[in-house]
Amino acid sequence: MDRQSHLPVHVTLLIRLLWLARQLSQGTRQTLRGEGRADTRLKPANPANPSTVESVEPAQPVISRSPVMFRYLAAVVLAVLILPTPARAQESDDEWLDNCREHWGDYGSRGRHCEIRELGMKSIRGPLTIDPGLNGGVDIVGWDKDSVAITARIQVNAHTQDDADDIARQLKVEASGNTIKVTGGSSSDGRRQHWGVNLVVMLPRRTDLNVATENGPLSVQDVASKMDLQTQNGPLSLTGVGGDVHASAQNGPLSIELMGTKWEGAGLDAETENGPADLTIPDNYNARIEFGTVNGPMDVGFPMTVTINGRVRNRISTTLGSGGAPVRVVTTNGPMTVRKSR
Repeated sequence: MDRQSHLPVHVTLLIRLLWLARQLSQGTRQTLRGEGRADTRLKPANPANPSTVESVEPAQPVISRSPVMFRYLAAVVLAVLILPTPARAQESDDEWLDNCREHWGDYGSRGRHCEIRELGMKSIRGPLTIDPGLNGGVDIVGWDKDSVAITARIQVNAHTQDDADDIARQLKVEASGNTIKVTGGSSSDGRRQHWGVNLVVMLPRRTDLNVATENGPLSVQDVASKMDLQTQNGPLSLTGVGGDVHASAQNGPLSIELMGTKWEGAGLDAETENGPADLTIPDNYNARIEFGTVNGPMDVGFPMTVTINGRVRNRISTTLGSGGAPVRVVTTNGPMTVRKSR
């Protein structure tokens, strides 16, 4: 069995980032031959109209060095190092507990506390605000019920078992009105201690959201509503969402997987400042798409027609199918990947 499969998720991500750092240490920008701005090979889709081109395959990279990329990598690696082991919504509670007991505590501490708490809310009106606290993560999944179910996965590492249990008792998960939040758990004795709460939230698909994490992951799946989503030092993932969505990651990867045949709602505006951006598009999708990067390579593995006015820049805008709502996915310091759904 692959030895890496036994590693915590954040360690596996760190290994991948270090591999990327090695590749970029020999050259950090892949560019389009002759233009020096993008790395996707383009050919005329209509010889009579050479301004319209179709991407067909990645071009061979032309390498130039960019110190900005090293700053980006340092920020992302630091973010990964300080993250707790992220819990995923698809894990069962038993699987999460086993993983927590096995890996949480790999920092030399001797006390370890892993706990599941469950609570719920009746249907709510207005936007739902979720605050998982420092080092906390949020996994949101839409469902057809009119209630909200919350599972709090609590993990604590401390110098002794008594310390770990005491910190866990301080942690409070509150759900009332239009707010879910985690409080408590602070410690200033200077000893080696780590804690985090991951909230798995099942809610009605049309629930408006206002969610921010600090040092933790955020994922949203199967929700179509007005959303304001932010992460600082953590990954941000959206799968099968719709509505009027604004998503921003600082020092973390951004992953967007579109589903269906079009974007349902006003549109998507998603960006990461320091991290890779990944956009997955299904066949026969209809939308106005914009994607790109300022400092990083671009890999487009999805056939599309784009109109070029002047030089090829770091960002590409195009209309897929019959068009539709705008979908924007960009990164400032990091690679941009566009792929087709499998």
